[in-house]
Amino acid sequence: MMVDSNIQRENILPSEKAMAYKMKLEALRHQGRRTDLTSEQVAPKLSTEQIGEAEGISKDTVKRYIRLTNLIPELMDMVDEKKIAFNPAVELSYLKPEEQRNFLEAMDYAQAAPSLSQAQRMKKKSQESGCTLDDMCGIMDEVKKDDLGQIAFKTSDLQKFFPKSYTPRQMSDTILRLLEQWQRRRQRDQQR
Repeated sequence: MMVDSNIQRENILPSEKAMAYKMKLEALRHQGRRTDLTSEQVAPKLSTEQIGEAEGISKDTVKRYIRLTNLIPELMDMVDEKKIAFNPAVELSYLKPEEQRNFLEAMDYAQAAPSLSQAQRMKKKSQESGCTLDDMCGIMDEVKKDDLGQIAFKTSDLQKFFPKSYTPRQMSDTILRLLEQWQRRRQRDQQR
């Protein structure tokens, strides 16, 4: 009952859902079932199916949430903060704890969150032969489909050129304004 009432809150973090579903699953698995009174003619529902029906989601979604409980706390926090998307996080949960710690370094190195396909490749590599920090950095360094046609700068690289009070948005606006001035100057110089 505690889990059911807690999970009905409006703003619940993925980590809270994951722990609630895991607790509920364990409670359902530990319930005794009498078989001497009636015979079940239909196969009993899986516990994850029962939870999914009660929550209005699929049993697979319940399993994915429960899978998140295998993440190290630092990664779980990043999922809660929406720094890592849900589905890539599920794939990362299959990495060994040491590999997950290495992944944090690879993510910092790349200054990017993993795409689903990157997380899936790390999971596969981990299951086949182990996924090293170098493997992860190589995977995270790849250009994502979304990044094609985009240029990204690290905020830390740009901050030395702007007042400390500038937000990333103000930095971006200023850079674009300066590029427009530079382009106009180039065009004037070419016309001479």
